[in-house]
Amino acid sequence: MSDLFGADDPAASPDALFEAPSAPEPEPEPSIRRANLGPTGPGAPLAARMRPRSLDEVVGQQHLLAPGAPLRRLVEGSGAASVVLYGPPGTGKTTLASLISGATGRRFEALSALSAGVKDVRGVIELARRRLAQGEQTVLFIDEVHRFSKTQQDALLAAVENRIVLLVAATTENPSFSVVAPLLSRSLVLQLQPLAPDDIRALIERARTDPRGLGDTVAITDDALDHLVRLAGGDARRALTALEASAETAVDRSAGGEAVIDLPTVESSIDKAAVRYDRDGDQHYDVASAFIKSLRGSDVDAALHYLARMIVAGEDPRFIARRLMIQASEEVGMADPTALQTAVAAAQVVQQVGMPEAQLALAQATIHIATAPKSGAVTAALGAAIADVKAGRAGSVPSHLRDGHYKGAHGLGNAIGYRYPHDHPDGVLAQQYPPDELVGVDYYRPTAHGVERELASRVPKLRRIVRG
Repeated sequence: MSDLFGADDPAASPDALFEAPSAPEPEPEPSIRRANLGPTGPGAPLAARMRPRSLDEVVGQQHLLAPGAPLRRLVEGSGAASVVLYGPPGTGKTTLASLISGATGRRFEALSALSAGVKDVRGVIELARRRLAQGEQTVLFIDEVHRFSKTQQDALLAAVENRIVLLVAATTENPSFSVVAPLLSRSLVLQLQPLAPDDIRALIERARTDPRGLGDTVAITDDALDHLVRLAGGDARRALTALEASAETAVDRSAGGEAVIDLPTVESSIDKAAVRYDRDGDQHYDVASAFIKSLRGSDVDAALHYLARMIVAGEDPRFIARRLMIQASEEVGMADPTALQTAVAAAQVVQQVGMPEAQLALAQATIHIATAPKSGAVTAALGAAIADVKAGRAGSVPSHLRDGHYKGAHGLGNAIGYRYPHDHPDGVLAQQYPPDELVGVDYYRPTAHGVERELASRVPKLRRIVRG
């Protein structure tokens, strides 16, 4: 009871218990570095001005926004689960977070993982805790959450689990690799897809005619529109940025007349389409995987496409060269032993000449490996041998093969009875080479592809002679 009536407070007096209580002063909000979603007024970038204000204005992502889908329930205010929105740039992650915050009057707090620390995260959580006590829920949007450290992500766990905040985290990286497992288990992971060409086309046309956008002050030709759609690559922000730059050029050229965005205007306004590729993220792995599989599948054109994407995106050429050397042995092997020579030569050009000239050597190696006959026999042979060794099939080295160059070796029976193959006219003779328990085991099985076709007939003959 003493705590309840303040008797432990030296400044408290009995009379004070009967005085009318004064209104408590509001506690100051913690200092928080909030992410700025950008201005939306007339001077703001076109992409910011055209940010959807309602679900009806959102284009694409219908697989997540269908009636009853978890994301639609969140946007409409009936969902309560935290979400991780995973997808490439310009697909609507920030927009959807903003729409979720507007549902049922939730308060919106945004942090960027590029600038916020653990103190900032805890400050927002404390603020959300006070609001919740007054019946007000907070949506915490964290952009680029994959850039948060494990400690920063762990700081969110209790608040997410107890629903002190409704977390909406956005990432361009695969959350399985970049978000801690406890946070993933407490959230819905929803993957956004690049916008379809028709979606981009509708977005551009809306921005061109909408009063928030260009207000129908410029016209656009069909071929220019098609080019803008191609440049966008499924990225809404990139599409609107390109449209805005093209519109400014068209207005400058119109000299007070009708402003028209045609193909030359777009081409002069936009240098090139940015390549969606993060050397530290899953796009790196996806493109590299596609490159490898195209080489394996002998699709030289696809392999060159993925090589070009890596080169344009600034991938480390040493990484590409390493992959080519690996592929030369793993996918081609003895079907064309010169493929490895070409790959090694390309790596040397990368090392000694550098880019951009070395890209031609990388392309040459790519073409060689993609068009070469394929054989996985080297990979299979080594894999089978390693599996046997790991399984314990590694008996003693036959005594006649052991080292006999040290004093006392012959007394141990080492190197006695060894037959020197070059003493035989054919250079090959009958002799046991493997341990006893592996006699007769075949690891290497040549294919009938390329040079290996000759080995397919030669290897069995060698085995018959060697094994007697």
